Amino acid sequence: MVKEKIEAILADVASALPEDLQFFRKDIEKNLRATLNATFSKMELVTREEFDIQTASLQRTRTQLDALQEKLSKLEEQLDKTKNYTDT
Repeated sequence: MVKEKIEAILADVASALPEDLQFFRKDIEKNLRATLNATFSKMELVTREEFDIQTASLQRTRTQLDALQEKLSKLEEQLDKTKNYTDT
């Protein structure tokens, strides 16, 4: 995925080069490719698939957390009722 993006960027840059710089095209592409690869690797990018998997996992966890919070609230409510009943 990243390689495809880099190649697309390189193609755009190469097509935008003025005629007099076409002679240096290979060197420019080589240096730009190395720079982009280094920059993208530092960014620690993830694929869309990995992102979607993590998003789904987080959503399931959030759903479970909400359910547990609801159960806890009900238990606390019951405990308060029991406490109030025994206090009277």
